[in-house]
Amino acid sequence: MSANREISRELGWSVVVSVLMIVAGALAIILPRASGIAVTILVGWLLVFCGVAHMVYAWHTRRSGGRLLWGILLGIIYIVAGGYLLLHPTAGLVSLTVVLAVYLFLESVLEFILAFLLRPLPGSGWLLVDGIITLILAIMIWLTWPASTMWMIGILVGVSILFSGIARLMISLAARHVAKRLSAGDA
Repeated sequence: MSANREISRELGWSVVVSVLMIVAGALAIILPRASGIAVTILVGWLLVFCGVAHMVYAWHTRRSGGRLLWGILLGIIYIVAGGYLLLHPTAGLVSLTVVLAVYLFLESVLEFILAFLLRPLPGSGWLLVDGIITLILAIMIWLTWPASTMWMIGILVGVSILFSGIARLMISLAARHVAKRLSAGDA
């Protein structure tokens, strides 16, 4: 298979994946509760797997000065937290929403500090803008909580997936255009 055909095939798959991401992002926005619960379940499984990994690591390093008890306890904490999210995804969604609001607030504070520290540098104003937008998001979540619990995480994940799909599609189409120009130059 020629290099041009291979590139064309790969770009075709990239376009397909991009469109699927756009559709998935739109569905997450349309069905924010379902996507929020899906994110909660994913986080729950990640915590369970991390807990098991902590326990396995603690067991394998017990003879090399590892702290077996602390590693096992940390693994148990991860597994319990993940298990709770898996058994009670709606309650877990409430917790994740609060954690998101706190995270965004703390991020905005740090961005304000960084914008102040980097104030003489060109482009540092964008940090201030980012801090303001992040603070507004944190306040929006906090002021609408607990009502925002059922839609906030799902919509944010949906918007992220949607824009990732759009960006990927634009890059794929631009690469396809360049590849066609290059293959036309070879002919």
